[in-house]
Amino acid sequence: MLANIKNMSFALEAMTPKEVIALAQAKDVKMVDLKFCDLHGAWQHFTVPVNQLSEELFSDGLGFDGSSIRGWKGIEASDMLVIPDPTTAWMDPFTELATLSLLCDIEDPITREPYERSPRGVARKAEQYLLGSGIADTAFFGPEAEFFIFDDVRYGSSVNESFYHVDSAEGAWNTGREEYPNLAYKIRAKEGYLPTPPADKGMDIRNEMVAVMQELGLEVEAQHHEVSTGGQAEIDLKYDKLLRMADMMCVYKYVVRNVAHRRGKTATFMPKPLFGDNGSGMHTHQSLWKSGKPLMAGEGYANLSQNGLYYIGGLLKHAPALCALTNPTSNSYKRLAPGFEAPVMLAYSARNRSAICRIPTYSSSPKAIRVEYRCPDPSANPYLAFSALLMAGLDGIENKIDPGEAMDKNLYDLPPEIASNVARVPSSLSGALQALRADHEFLLKGDVFSADFIKNYIEIKQAEHDAIRLRPHPYEFNMYFDV
Repeated sequence: MLANIKNMSFALEAMTPKEVIALAQAKDVKMVDLKFCDLHGAWQHFTVPVNQLSEELFSDGLGFDGSSIRGWKGIEASDMLVIPDPTTAWMDPFTELATLSLLCDIEDPITREPYERSPRGVARKAEQYLLGSGIADTAFFGPEAEFFIFDDVRYGSSVNESFYHVDSAEGAWNTGREEYPNLAYKIRAKEGYLPTPPADKGMDIRNEMVAVMQELGLEVEAQHHEVSTGGQAEIDLKYDKLLRMADMMCVYKYVVRNVAHRRGKTATFMPKPLFGDNGSGMHTHQSLWKSGKPLMAGEGYANLSQNGLYYIGGLLKHAPALCALTNPTSNSYKRLAPGFEAPVMLAYSARNRSAICRIPTYSSSPKAIRVEYRCPDPSANPYLAFSALLMAGLDGIENKIDPGEAMDKNLYDLPPEIASNVARVPSSLSGALQALRADHEFLLKGDVFSADFIKNYIEIKQAEHDAIRLRPHPYEFNMYFDV
């Protein structure tokens, strides 16, 4: 058994506590890193010596101060427990000492109930709700996360100034820069999709990211340059179950950032870091299965089943509220603008990338029939975004929500009199939060999201919106200083 354990890595094998301990011994592990996800989708962690790794750790957990985590407990009730999940063990490739990483759930130390504001706990409850619904037993998610790799990033904000500066050797703005020598091969704005080196200067760094992901057990389907100039990239993972895919997206971001850092670069999942060019999305493919059979496939439009159409109906109905979770930053809405391949109209179509819901037609196999929801961006917390999308789709099936007729045309080119009748996503984070306030009952089913979670989340995100709203924007000086 030990020989097999030596080759185990995250997402390949589900290990027991005993097997995790055996893995630590086989790898001569010195430290154990306990990672968990906060409300915003960022990993938090603390590290213990390997002699603390015992079977009891997986049942009793370790205590920490929850009041220091954004959006969690107040200082008057701050004691919390991290409970390592043995099925998530992996060797961290970025530490000097041999370090075993474990993803953790969060519990109340007194009641031992899962903490309702823990994103990973929300995803667990979403999968449990799906199973209890009887509709399906498995939800597969396949996100296509995009990101930027920059050579230099500087920013600052104070009472009397605000600025940002990002740079990339392949950026179109650097055609005239003295680079001793400047060898050109810059990528023009909106022309970065699939160029080859030397214009594509990120080939090697993306290959290294893929190699590390594969080493950790993530199944990568492809990597390539994306549309924007300035180092935009995409690495696609093969679909997996909701909770597992959310875990893998956290690992994915960790790998992308750390590989970039050790190569002297920096990576960001900020949706719109550049003006006038495409932003980064996270198109999310979804399908439901039961007893090993796909439920989205049928004889309807684009080979969809009736439940597949109802699932789309749920996504379209709840899309404005979903935006608060799938597009959770003020910067998200700088991407959600016509002309930059980010869908803003609430419609569905086969093949059509201007629709918010697309049914890919690469294959007619029933197993390949799925819904691609194109609105999300990679600033989303994957546990919350995937759970909310599932709950919206299930609400569509449970209430037989008709999505209406498909729109097989470029929605960006619709005549104004027609376009004005097509509903759109909110144009700001504030609008998305207003939609979530008015429409969140579908998220409360099965206590997947609690009322406390929704209230707390809206308050936190409204504070973010206000922080941007109250500050002068540098471009306002261009427009208004001499009025």
